[in-house]
Amino acid sequence: MKKKIFFISLLFFSIVTFGQEKTEVFKDGEWLKFKMSYSGFLKAGNATLSLKEEDLNGKKVLHATGKGWTTGMIKWFFKVDDDYQSYFDKKTGKPYLFKRKIDEGGYKKNRQITFNQDNNTAYVQDFIKQKDSIISVKGPQDMISTFYFLRSYNTKEMKMGEEIKVDMFFDDKSYPFKLRFLGYEMLKTKFGKVRTQKFQPMVQAGRVFKAQESVTVWITADDNKIPIKMKASLSVGSLRAELEAYKGLANPFEIVVD
Repeated sequence: MKKKIFFISLLFFSIVTFGQEKTEVFKDGEWLKFKMSYSGFLKAGNATLSLKEEDLNGKKVLHATGKGWTTGMIKWFFKVDDDYQSYFDKKTGKPYLFKRKIDEGGYKKNRQITFNQDNNTAYVQDFIKQKDSIISVKGPQDMISTFYFLRSYNTKEMKMGEEIKVDMFFDDKSYPFKLRFLGYEMLKTKFGKVRTQKFQPMVQAGRVFKAQESVTVWITADDNKIPIKMKASLSVGSLRAELEAYKGLANPFEIVVD
C-alpha cells in the first residue's frame, strides 16, 4: 500500500474554488476538520486546516496550518504524519513561505520554500537531501495558499462543464491544475442538507488514480466555500473525505431546512 494512498496530499490538492468576490470568505481563527475513510468503510485518518493572523518580517500574513494523520487499523501498517505550513499575504494572497514535513508509510520529505514575489523566484531547501536551489517561477502559489487564495473567488456564474486552469508550485516545479465544474447538488451531511457546487479536478492517471476523472469535490455554495466532501477512485481501493467539524467561519454555514 506504500505510496498508494496519499491521504493528506490528495485532500489539499483537490479542494479549491474560483472567481473573485467582495465578501470575506475566511478569517483569522477558521478551523476545519475532515475525517477520511478507505474503500468506503475503513477509517483512514483525519486532517485539519487552521488559519491564524501573524506578522512575518514586518508583513501582515495569514498563517495556514494543514495537518494529517492516520488512525485505526490503517495506522498499524501505513502510518501518515503530515505537516504543512503556509504564510501568505493577507491582502494579495501571495505566499512568502511554505513548509512541508511529511511521513507517509516511510516516504519522507522535509522542505521549505521561500518565495520572492518581486523577483519571481522560489528558494527551495531540502533538509533531507541537504540540497538548496533557486527556481524561477512566475506568480507562484504554494499548495496551501492556493486553497485560500482561490476560495476568495466566485463560482456563481460558472456554467456546467466550464474548466479553470491554475499553476501550483509544489516541491520544486510548477504543476498545471485543471478543475471542471459539474453543477449544483444538494448533499445530506451530518450538519443537515447543504447546497453544494460539484467539481472534478483533472488528475494524472496511473500510479495513484484510476483515471483523470477519478476525483470529485463538493464545495459549500454559501459565502464560506469550504470543502464538505471528496471522493477519489484509486488504483487500489477508494478514498473518501468528509467535513467533520468547523469553527471560526467568516459567514454563516447555510443549512437547507425543508
